[in-house]
Amino acid sequence: HHCGTDEMHQELFLNNVGLHQKIIENNVELEAFTQQFTQTYSANNLNKGVISYTIPVVFHVIHNHGEENVSTAQILDGLKILYEGYQKSNPDTANLISPFKEIAADCEIAFKLAQLDPSGNCTNGITRHVDSSTYTGLHHVKDIVHWDPSKYLNIYVCSQAGGLAGHALVPSAADTIPEWDGIVMQHSYMGSIGTGSIVGARVIVHEVGHYLNLQHVWGGNNVPNYPYLPVGDAGNCAFDDGVTDTPNTIGNSGQNLATSTCGSLDNMQNFMEYTYLNSMFTEGQKVRMHAALNSSIANRNNLWTNANLIATGIINNPTICAVNFETDKRYFCEGETVKFTDISSQDVMNRTWFFEGATPTASSDSVVDIIYNTPGIYEVKLVVSNGVNTDSVIKTNYIEVFASPSTRNSLIEGFESNNSLDGSHWFTDEVTDTWEVTNLVGENSNKSLLLTNHDDFSGRKTNLYSKPIDVSNANNLVLSFDYAFAKKMNPNTDRLRIYVSKNCGGSWLIRKTLSQTNIATVTDPLVSEFIPTNSEWDNVMITNINASYYTSDFMVKFEFTGGGGNNIYLDNINLYDPAQVGVEEEF
Repeated sequence: HHCGTDEMHQELFLNNVGLHQKIIENNVELEAFTQQFTQTYSANNLNKGVISYTIPVVFHVIHNHGEENVSTAQILDGLKILYEGYQKSNPDTANLISPFKEIAADCEIAFKLAQLDPSGNCTNGITRHVDSSTYTGLHHVKDIVHWDPSKYLNIYVCSQAGGLAGHALVPSAADTIPEWDGIVMQHSYMGSIGTGSIVGARVIVHEVGHYLNLQHVWGGNNVPNYPYLPVGDAGNCAFDDGVTDTPNTIGNSGQNLATSTCGSLDNMQNFMEYTYLNSMFTEGQKVRMHAALNSSIANRNNLWTNANLIATGIINNPTICAVNFETDKRYFCEGETVKFTDISSQDVMNRTWFFEGATPTASSDSVVDIIYNTPGIYEVKLVVSNGVNTDSVIKTNYIEVFASPSTRNSLIEGFESNNSLDGSHWFTDEVTDTWEVTNLVGENSNKSLLLTNHDDFSGRKTNLYSKPIDVSNANNLVLSFDYAFAKKMNPNTDRLRIYVSKNCGGSWLIRKTLSQTNIATVTDPLVSEFIPTNSEWDNVMITNINASYYTSDFMVKFEFTGGGGNNIYLDNINLYDPAQVGVEEEF
């Protein structure tokens, strides 16, 4: 992974001349405090194996309805990984090589989701905000929402993080620009599930290290002139990270644990390295982080106080404030298993689920697998209690179970007499800003499907799905459709992708992409809202659907990703076997 903390600090330092002196003064004060604290710490040999500091955390998901709008489960997984890293409870500590195993530290730092927001209202420690700044992930995402950094660790999950895996402000800079205090994470490095991965899941541990005044193990941001040291530079041996038990190194991104770059064995498994072997902090790094948590620089010394833990709801807050749940899918075929996860807060002690039309019909587990064997549309109810308070939530029309098609070519429906997708063979997973039946125009008809893309839809993905179709008797399949699209400017990055599934949406295979070079059906960009004429439609024919996809649970998906363009229309979708009678979809 690539952490952008040094680069972001260097840019901040160079582009904000008026802040130079303040950052330098903060750093000098913090380094002097750290040295003094280290001497006292060593003399007193403070607690080992006991949580010394608990930090309230809030995750701000900045999204535009795309995959960056990660699930609560993914955030909780990332929080668990963060927790493990700072308490040396990650399982792979068993694989630490012997020269460093004895100095691997339990940092005695815990992280808990805030349960009260800055106004004293209940929260689950996760906020969600729609904003296109998610596609840059620079410091300015903090202008959208920023809880008092003297009380909360603000972590932002975005589509991008300045083109990096993540970046954070060290205390000396955070104290100078408190409105930028916090961490920005690219969503694909947040947790090990969902859009995350096991490989990059510990980036958050690394970034919190910077937040607590750790440098990269090769050093490089210990002011006074704010040097940025690129990883792997031979000259890095002349610099140090301010920690005595981390050997000097030029920095590594490889995998060889026997690497020695500055005359001694490199600590390749350190969380502040660039390798994907990260699994430890040293005792020296632990002391340095504890010093940061006891310093007034950037108010890190207030985060863990008893008064702040009460103010943020970490302790003494028995009220249930949010009853909610998530599921891994809401639309699927009969007989499939669905996973439900209770994401309620605070401190739920017991719960009862009620699943209409499912097996089992009730459960008390926090995560439960449920099977729906009968087609239909069903509600789900969850009742939770923390031993003091009880609350519940009911989501009606929440689950839709599709019947296994009984006949081939069941995609038969005309929308000329319909005003919406309700009751049709098509559905979307969006509530607003989605595909809708329009009577503005059609290709040789009065209606079509419209996705209003004229008003800044950039980066957002919207899906249109067919319900399952039995094509198991087909010898060949062709999917064709008409569409119309105009650019709003040059260039644009809008994209239409067409997928097929053979297992009722369990997995998807892309079959066609229309993008910058071939998506527009009109030559010139159009600033005003696009409504196509009869000559401004194109036809697409897809013939590369493999025979292994000729199943009874065949589905089609149209995925549109906005990129600054104009409206897009779909019409006359036709799925057929050329050797047999086709089935047309005329909107």
